[in-house]
Amino acid sequence: MVQLLCIGEAMAELRRDGDGFATSFAGDTFNTAVYCRRLLPDDGSVGYLSRIGRDPLSEGFLTLARAERIDISAIGQEADRNIGIYSVQTDATGERSFHYWRGDSAARQLFRDPADLDALERADILCLSAITLAIVAPEARAALLSRLAALRGAGARIAFDSNYRPRLWPDADTARDWIGRMWRLTDIALPSADDEQALFGDSDEGAVLTRLRAWGCHSGALKCGAKGPVPLDGTLASLPQFPPAPRIVDTTAAGDSFNGAYLAALLLGQDEVTAMQWGHRTASEVIGRPGAIVALPPLQA
Repeated sequence: MVQLLCIGEAMAELRRDGDGFATSFAGDTFNTAVYCRRLLPDDGSVGYLSRIGRDPLSEGFLTLARAERIDISAIGQEADRNIGIYSVQTDATGERSFHYWRGDSAARQLFRDPADLDALERADILCLSAITLAIVAPEARAALLSRLAALRGAGARIAFDSNYRPRLWPDADTARDWIGRMWRLTDIALPSADDEQALFGDSDEGAVLTRLRAWGCHSGALKCGAKGPVPLDGTLASLPQFPPAPRIVDTTAAGDSFNGAYLAALLLGQDEVTAMQWGHRTASEVIGRPGAIVALPPLQA
């Protein structure tokens, strides 16, 4: 068993470095796993469920995952497919632009094998995103949601971040359907306001909160960028201040690192406000450095 099992696709990241490119590895739910594991004690346990290839980049990813003390026992390897690849560059404000090579990514085969579904049963909290939903086949997606519903009924908790990426879906209606179904299965909601407004057409952050609460999401945080998070449970009266990041170099993994720190706080028995503080501080540090997975100073209480 692990305390947290994150589910999705990790990719090789190519980042311009002078006249060449530096290689690293990232992926929304993998980033969350890493930042969560870093904040847990030595006996904490965070796993990752995915599929990769047997190519050199896939092996490099496993090396990183082991170094970050991620349980990799649920990562399958396929000889005829590779790990996905993306390149990223940032502008002067830290905003990113991406190019992807993921058509043959092994992670797109997730949940076709019943073993992937069985692996879900070994965690207290299961964490996924809409990217996880988007990359798998429709029949695999249906099987995943069916198993998540059963596990939730048996006591597991589901954490979800919509992380809407239009290019991964055939159309917006399909995305709204599946993401809406997923929100109704969610115990710990970790949406970003801009993603939710883009997909569901909510007029403002308050409308996002109203819709999600109507769907049963009463725990978690709505990420509102520099303004800081808002709790899903409606306790707005005594929130602390969430200062903006002192500098922005690269916004990659801002939401992912928030999710990881927030979940670490919950696993350690902290309250919702402390979890949001941990998340906001971690994200503020991450976006001040280039790359998705970066070295951070110790989190101060």
